[in-house]
Amino acid sequence: MTALNVNIDHVATLRQARGGNEPSPVEAALAAEKAGAAGIVAHLREDRRHILDGDLLELRRRISTRLNMEMAATGEMTDIALSVLPDMATLVPEKREELTTEGGLEVAGNRRAVADVVSTLREKGVAVSLFIEPDCEQVEAAADVGANMVEIHTGALANAASQKNADREIRLIKNVVSSALSAGLPVSAGHGLDYWNAGAVAAIRGIEELNIGYSIICRAVFDGMEKAVRDMIKIIGGKPD
Repeated sequence: MTALNVNIDHVATLRQARGGNEPSPVEAALAAEKAGAAGIVAHLREDRRHILDGDLLELRRRISTRLNMEMAATGEMTDIALSVLPDMATLVPEKREELTTEGGLEVAGNRRAVADVVSTLREKGVAVSLFIEPDCEQVEAAADVGANMVEIHTGALANAASQKNADREIRLIKNVVSSALSAGLPVSAGHGLDYWNAGAVAAIRGIEELNIGYSIICRAVFDGMEKAVRDMIKIIGGKPD
């Protein structure tokens, strides 16, 4: 059974468009939990374009499932994570000019820097996942730096222009999942997953969790947050409590 973690960043994006208090990403997280989500994901970016520092503190205080803080591997974000103490921190690449996260973290070429952040967080009881491309070299590096988990970037699958390309990406992901499990690393996946492609990824043996946000928030505009989450849980084969 594949668990669903709901990313609530884009509820905050809508709030920030007017600079007010609504809609509340925390209330969205609580609705997602009520619908059966296994965890909540929130990305605190350097430019604070959506999630704010206070959101993380309130999420930590109010949600009853697991909080996964997506973050760049910087000193500022490490300090914030140590103050919030999420259940998990997922290290991701970050560029100010990007609309959304583009590609996976380059772990293999930055082992020492990534290892320092991983070690600092793990010493305080924060599990660390690394958001990586479906690349066995990155899996090996993730194991080397002491990560607890890897999250496979599924952007290429989401953007596949044909079924042939999509099938190729699924085969690649399967291979990398096998490599991660052999290295003792649990696996999650995310980025660009929606109501049409998430089922194929959830069906890959060895993927424990899917992290999905944008498509759920889009559907929630019409159907409400709880229904949007329940519909996704049905697609990926899980069942709400």
